Amino acid sequence: MNKKLVIPGQFLSSNVKNAGSGTYIDDGKVYSLLYGILNDKNRINVLPFSGKYIPSRNDLVIGTVIMVTPSNWIFELGSAYDGLLHVSEFPRRIESSQMKGIMDVGDSAIIGIKDVNPAMKVEITMRDRSLRVIKEGRIIEIMPTKVPRLIGHSGSMISMLKKETNCEISVGQNGRVWINGKDNDMDCLGKAIDFISRNSNASGLTDMVYKFLRNESDVEDDVDTNTVSEDIKETQADDTEEKVSEDTSRKVDMLLDPEDK
Repeated sequence: MNKKLVIPGQFLSSNVKNAGSGTYIDDGKVYSLLYGILNDKNRINVLPFSGKYIPSRNDLVIGTVIMVTPSNWIFELGSAYDGLLHVSEFPRRIESSQMKGIMDVGDSAIIGIKDVNPAMKVEITMRDRSLRVIKEGRIIEIMPTKVPRLIGHSGSMISMLKKETNCEISVGQNGRVWINGKDNDMDCLGKAIDFISRNSNASGLTDMVYKFLRNESDVEDDVDTNTVSEDIKETQADDTEEKVSEDTSRKVDMLLDPEDK
């Protein structure tokens, strides 16, 4: 696997069939769309150092309803792009009059990205057993770039967290994490997730988190928790911006293009 720093517009490959997230194709060549790390193990992907979540097909995310139309729920995804869940993508057949009773403005759900077209129109689905309306538990937010560390190699970190805290956990690629369990267990898990986020660049992180959960007092001495990298600073500043930078009605008009559903 090749991992190296790349910048926007940098040539990556001539194999357009392997172009993945964080890239674009121009004149039969693949270029980087982002400033980040190149990962070309299976596909050509660029992992951003910081910034908002960019929706990608087949991603699992956690979104919040910001509008309900006669046949669609519009979701805020922690991204520059909102998502559309058509009523036909709900797990069971429902009438328009039932929609607000199932999910209204302010409600959250674990959802899947069904498709993203070139104009960044994001279509969502809930037609999978792992997808659901969130009725209980808590939602914690981390930077999307920290998600791989929270999951761990082959799910090692997330499996350990579930076992040690007795909580349900669902991690969205957009940096939102749903947890559910007893209040004390969720408090403990929330602190562990914060610890992972703050120390995501440390080696041996899984063992460190295990010690942290077991209340071993010297674990904080193993890492420099006062160092904040430039990419984290940028993202923290970015998080102070308004979540919705465009007028919602205009975005809904784009989502509900009459040529579509």
